[in-house]
Amino acid sequence: MSDTTVDLLVIGSGTGLAAALSAREQGLDVLVVEKTEYVGGSTARSGGAFWIPANPALVEAGSRDTLERGETYLDAVVGDNAPKARWQAFLKHGPDTIKMLRRTTALQLMWARGYSDYHPELPGGDAAGRSIESKPFDASVLGEARPLLRPGVVEAPVPMPVTGADYKWMNLVARKPGKGLPRILRRAAQGIGGMALGRDYLAGGQALAAGLFDGALRAGIPIWRETTLVELVTDGDRVVGAVLERDGGRVTVTARRGVVLAAGGFDHDMEMRHRYQAEFLDDWSLGNDGNTGDAIKLAAEVGADLTLMDQTWWFPAVAPLPGGTPQVLLAERSLPGSIIVDGQGRRFINESTDYMTFGQTVLGRDRAGDPVGTMWLVFDQAYRNSYVLAGSLFPRMALPQQWYDAGIAHKAGSAAELARATGLPEDALVATLRRFDTMAAAGIDDDFHRGNSAYDRYYGDPTVTPNPNLRPLDRGDLYAVQVVLSDLGTCGGIRADELGRPLRADGSVIDGLYAIGNTAGNVFGRSYPGAGATIGQGLVFGHIVATHAASHAPVQVG
Repeated sequence: MSDTTVDLLVIGSGTGLAAALSAREQGLDVLVVEKTEYVGGSTARSGGAFWIPANPALVEAGSRDTLERGETYLDAVVGDNAPKARWQAFLKHGPDTIKMLRRTTALQLMWARGYSDYHPELPGGDAAGRSIESKPFDASVLGEARPLLRPGVVEAPVPMPVTGADYKWMNLVARKPGKGLPRILRRAAQGIGGMALGRDYLAGGQALAAGLFDGALRAGIPIWRETTLVELVTDGDRVVGAVLERDGGRVTVTARRGVVLAAGGFDHDMEMRHRYQAEFLDDWSLGNDGNTGDAIKLAAEVGADLTLMDQTWWFPAVAPLPGGTPQVLLAERSLPGSIIVDGQGRRFINESTDYMTFGQTVLGRDRAGDPVGTMWLVFDQAYRNSYVLAGSLFPRMALPQQWYDAGIAHKAGSAAELARATGLPEDALVATLRRFDTMAAAGIDDDFHRGNSAYDRYYGDPTVTPNPNLRPLDRGDLYAVQVVLSDLGTCGGIRADELGRPLRADGSVIDGLYAIGNTAGNVFGRSYPGAGATIGQGLVFGHIVATHAASHAPVQVG
């Protein structure tokens, strides 16, 4: 295998493809390297939304968002826990990134109208939301490359491209059949009907990844799969390429304009997770299985400073069966007739809060010496009859027997009996439910303010009043399902500047190197402004670093 030279070398095929597409459009010779057998990274396993204020897809759909309002909001949400220049660069280049994606891919984007910002009550917040996603995408255009697209987390039993906007109402189909059933029928018809016509419609992160992949193929961008980054090559203080392991051998790729590290975080490196985050964590991440922090470690070896290593896009989930994977709890936590309790049988959080804040609260207690312990989602029979659970159990379906056998689910006729089954303190659980039921009947959560935020209410049940997130748990048998702290990937990593360039501890720039997505420290610090902020920053900084690389003369090496 021969060594080779390109303008830009991109390590990672998730949002790294945005960097590749932008660079190729600007005339650069680009090579993308992917560690695993699949293309798409964690993006392909995600919900697929991306949060970019005042972008063209929002404005054309009727949003009145502006960059000024976006700046006010980010200033309020992020504060001083991340460099202002980084999130201002994200804000400034967001609209142009969407324009670039429209030029270089066949993606059709739509506003997830109503999917509120995560903190809409803050100045500049938007209860209508700033998140967009791809319309269902026909992956058959990938042709022979179709099997190379990374599969999603959950595969539907029938072809059915469910968007995030669809999910909200499908989840409420038993309560709002007038809105839920038409969406189910429309997506089923699109999926099954498309299949009959030789089309393969995907939604969510699968659609976004497929669109980026298709754009790369049409642009003639080579993607080397099953290729591992083993070393960054330097010439003095500059990174000039990388050594890769491929087909049992090693090859050096010289990069005239730079190397982009877009290889995800350290989701599945448990030594790093335990060192930087918490000892109690298990390998419950839903991130791409190739995300083991390789790029972060190698960047550190050439002098890159690291930041926010304790941070992750946390996500509470149903405890996995042995050998299985967690199943995320999104709408379930907001729906009335349910609460979450800690190992002492007490509520400890607004269950509807954004999932990053949920995880930060759990880790905060652990670090304070007051661990949450085993968490349980507690709900009644009316809840089970009304809503989808764990993305796969439709209303009235019995919980899987395997859950009971594994001890991650229990059913009882009373709070005291449920406490005994789960090992929770009986008096505490009984008192918790009694207090919650009293507050829920009044529609006010005095303890944690569930339902006060527009974000809480987005996933609530609009048929329940006066608060769509609250109802007493007094309708039939009680259930408890064990909850663990899963995540969508880590978001601490290389400390980078507003151009995506890694910084040394003294603040100097490492020339010839870029870091984006979860390989870099979160643009928003310890905050999560809205649904898709992780993918949004990956896409935007992909465009930023490509533009920066294209604007500088190539470096002659050797």
